[in-house]
Amino acid sequence: MCFHLSHSLGFFISLHENCNEQIQEMEIGFDNQKYIKIQSEHIKERITQFQGKLYMELGGKLFDDYHASRVLPGFQPDSKLRMLQQLSDTAEIIIVISAFDIEKNKVRQDLGITYDEDVLRLRTEFQNRGFLVSSVVITHYNGQSSADMYRHRLESLGIRAYYHYTIEGYPHNVTLIDSDEGFGKDDYVETTRPLVIVTAPGPGSGKMAVCLSQLYNEHKRGIEAGYAKFETFPVWNLPLNHPVNIAYEAATADLNDINMIDPFHLEAYQKIAINYNRDVEIFPVLNTLFEGIYGECPYKSPTDMGVNMVGFCISDDAVCQEVSKQEVIRRYYTALNKLAMGGCNESEVNKLSLLLKQARITTDYRKTTLAAKARKEESGVPCSAIELPGGNIITAASSPLLGTASSLILNAIKHLGGIDHELKLIPQYLIEPIQKTKIVYLGGSNPRLHTDEVLVALSVLSQTDKNCKIALEQLPKLRGCQAHFTIMLGEVDRKIFKKLGVDITCDPVRKEKK
Repeated sequence: MCFHLSHSLGFFISLHENCNEQIQEMEIGFDNQKYIKIQSEHIKERITQFQGKLYMELGGKLFDDYHASRVLPGFQPDSKLRMLQQLSDTAEIIIVISAFDIEKNKVRQDLGITYDEDVLRLRTEFQNRGFLVSSVVITHYNGQSSADMYRHRLESLGIRAYYHYTIEGYPHNVTLIDSDEGFGKDDYVETTRPLVIVTAPGPGSGKMAVCLSQLYNEHKRGIEAGYAKFETFPVWNLPLNHPVNIAYEAATADLNDINMIDPFHLEAYQKIAINYNRDVEIFPVLNTLFEGIYGECPYKSPTDMGVNMVGFCISDDAVCQEVSKQEVIRRYYTALNKLAMGGCNESEVNKLSLLLKQARITTDYRKTTLAAKARKEESGVPCSAIELPGGNIITAASSPLLGTASSLILNAIKHLGGIDHELKLIPQYLIEPIQKTKIVYLGGSNPRLHTDEVLVALSVLSQTDKNCKIALEQLPKLRGCQAHFTIMLGEVDRKIFKKLGVDITCDPVRKEKK
């Protein structure tokens, strides 16, 4: 047992060490170094615009921004964090979570963990990188018992926690919002540093409302604070129907965010800029708050509030458009799978269907979808397909020994390693005892090997079998590849493909239980 575990661990370490090398071989559409340079300069300029204190809302992920890295190939998931580390001595972080998300156990799809658990993970990650995380704010609070329990949990861990309440008519009832019965009712969040970064596990958490509430309450205490927004998407200087912007709307379909032309920016400058509905709706509130604090608002539009320089760093627009279209399709399939499992309603699927039409594509645009379905028509069993670097498409079918996901990985790495397709890397005499353990000793019903079991078996065999060693060495080359399955994968297989960096889609078909 120890021997198997050690080799399995070695495999994953080897995979991790080779990931950066493989990323460099992918088509790049974004200049990350240029982004870090001009974005940091722009943020420093904005900080100097306000004297004393600046609340900066962080839209999207501060790190682990995998959506951005998918639609902007070359964008590093931790770019924003590395840039802000230069300001860590003068900055502190507030993490925001909605009571609604706590109550419904909302899951961060890219990591597979709930938002309340991600708050704790984020706090640890920020602290490990030298940031001060001063507190957690629970927004949209109206007495939910789950939020009370979560606050108690935070405080038992020594984490300061505050409530911000739901406000009737938000964001349109400006008179109520800008009063002691609106923002004035919220807990005042105590901060000590000039730059306060407000972030959250995901969109819709109430980050902007926390910033505006703090502006109101700081003003009551004689502190004139400022506000800025650092959000990657939508990209304000790309067209409304650009695939990168459509992909963002697809990513927030569950929130029903809508990209739109910023009407305030158009009126003020006679120039088109892209923003989204929630920022446009909240701008009158921000405008009123600033007028009350400063006598006038320093911003003429919600786009002015932002500090986003992403659009200036796209180095290959065609590459970004292509991967963004793939992202829209992937989001559509994800929603179909959630609907099949009872995890979302039809309105989310319908919106994504409209976004496909807006992008002028169908699911057939995804080559692996066509290949997997064609293989299924021939075999009559669950099948899959993956597009490898260079454009080669490899397919696989389910068998009595292996599921289609396991077969696909084996077929792909054999092709990449120049190994004869007919060669069985894992002999049947090794598979059969594993199957016996799963069924007889562990009481399972599916004898087929999952992807993790196949990879561990390959790791063990690689010590004596040259072909298995060569096959394992091909795994990093799968990063960034696209794959499709004619059946919904189980959690184990999904996690393995995520670790391998393969973007997968699945038909909304459940496995039959025998």
